Amino acid sequence: MLRPLTLLATTLIVVSLTARASNYNPPIAPASNDGQERIKAFKTDPGLEIELVAAEPMLANPVAFYIDNQGKVYVAETFRHFKGVTDMRRHREWLVDDLACETIEDRLISMKKNLGEEFASYSVDHDRIKYLEDEDGDGIMDRSTVFADGFKDSLAGIGAGVLEERGTVYYTCIPDLWALRDKDGDGQSDERTLLSSGYGVHISLLGHDSHGLRKGPDGRIYFSIGDRGFNIKSEDDSLKYPHRGAVLRCEPDGSNLEVVHSGLRNPQELAFDNYGNLFTGDNNSDAGDQARWVYVVPGGESGWLIYHQWSQYPETRGIWMSEKIWYLEEEGQAAYFLPPLAHIASGPSGLAYYDGTGLPKKYENTFFLCDFRGTPTSSKIHAIQLKNKGAAFEVDQRWDFVTGNLPTDVDFGVRNGIYFSDWVDGWDQPLKGRIYRVYDPTREEDPVVLKTEKILNEGFADRSKEDLLGLLGHPNQRVRLESQWALADLKDDAVPDLIAVAKRNDNLLARFHAIWGLGQIGRTGDLDPAPIIDLLSDPEMEIRAQAARVLGWIGDVEAVDALIQSLKDDSLR
Repeated sequence: MLRPLTLLATTLIVVSLTARASNYNPPIAPASNDGQERIKAFKTDPGLEIELVAAEPMLANPVAFYIDNQGKVYVAETFRHFKGVTDMRRHREWLVDDLACETIEDRLISMKKNLGEEFASYSVDHDRIKYLEDEDGDGIMDRSTVFADGFKDSLAGIGAGVLEERGTVYYTCIPDLWALRDKDGDGQSDERTLLSSGYGVHISLLGHDSHGLRKGPDGRIYFSIGDRGFNIKSEDDSLKYPHRGAVLRCEPDGSNLEVVHSGLRNPQELAFDNYGNLFTGDNNSDAGDQARWVYVVPGGESGWLIYHQWSQYPETRGIWMSEKIWYLEEEGQAAYFLPPLAHIASGPSGLAYYDGTGLPKKYENTFFLCDFRGTPTSSKIHAIQLKNKGAAFEVDQRWDFVTGNLPTDVDFGVRNGIYFSDWVDGWDQPLKGRIYRVYDPTREEDPVVLKTEKILNEGFADRSKEDLLGLLGHPNQRVRLESQWALADLKDDAVPDLIAVAKRNDNLLARFHAIWGLGQIGRTGDLDPAPIIDLLSDPEMEIRAQAARVLGWIGDVEAVDALIQSLKDDSLR
């Protein structure tokens, strides 16, 4: 259930660290030409090329990565994969104990009981964040630094989500959500803030971790967790979801943590489209069911519980199969869950939405979904395009975008093209890792691409209000969002200008961002909702939909009557 929640004061802990990179030096494969040679086996769309951006020993075992506005890369590396984080399929004799767990403290007791003397080995290896830099500006990473490590507690891992936002690096590493800062600019974190803890109630299956970090158009931090579940102390005990996966969100400081959508099995990554709609890929359970493309909606429920994984009645996976919970929408399904939009992939992992600059026009409004299947010959990156279907969506087109690699994550940076991380081969730690860029060589010197890179590099904090307002209609999604967030920081000073753009602008996307900016201001302070209520009668259907969405963010009772009238709108959106 979607409710704003306030964490107990004891949850938020700031740890000032003088500690730098520890003496932990895990085995990593030496440098070689293999990463370059493997490009020969990759296939992508005609007209695009692939280049190697970084490879071992600069990084290894990459689970996720993020590229900041200066083109620096943060990589979540795991060395606890089967060396501190295990898989219940290898320990079926522990199953009853694991399913009985309701908290991470219960899991700790169970692990100590079942591991005996081996328990000590579960706090040896680390998960960590690597920081990669391109020092000479040629687009290839030259320098690698351990940004943060020491994530080796017996309950820790896998560290599977990383996001940089305004100097703060967010990191999801079970059982915690961290905010890390590099205060002296040396490429290593020296302050860690524990935003919340209690993720990973169960051992479950390897990879069903906390991940998917993304900043939403509402200014909140979104992330996901698989069916390892979570039980987080809160004032009203409403963050108790120990047996299912979910999408959550909180303020940038970790406050007001809430569940957005639950009943997911392993929603690894999240992506917002240009209209503020949120999507994820959810993994199948290897029983004949298929992986699912899910529209993430506030209050949504997808029907999965960890118990389904082990149920044998009335058939394998129990009611997950017999009641067709994983099926697409059809007559006779139960009404308590939302069916998926499509069945796509087998091992959905990394996910990104085209930022709008750098690729040919055919990629407008395209999602890119990694499909991790354990071998490069069967894995791929899907390209997915949607179209409206009532209040939701359906897949319009899907095709193989890149094949021949083992992708874990995919993202856009400040340069032309799309980046992906390569696990290289197998399910175990490869002790290798690569990042590649897929790009259109004809757009390397495109003025729009170069200008976009310059805007992002310069930042947004010192831009004038007029400049920020003009950028709300920029073709690049990241530029638009950063401009909107900066305007929202101006609060009352920006409200009249945002109202003007929201009501009238030739660029529909600029109007969206103006509405979202007003929603941010109204959500965290005082805002007269009347101008947004007026937009519920706008001639443009999508403007009416965005106004309704933002009034939901604000939660002002003055909007209730108008929202009820909107239920009669000709559009289901």
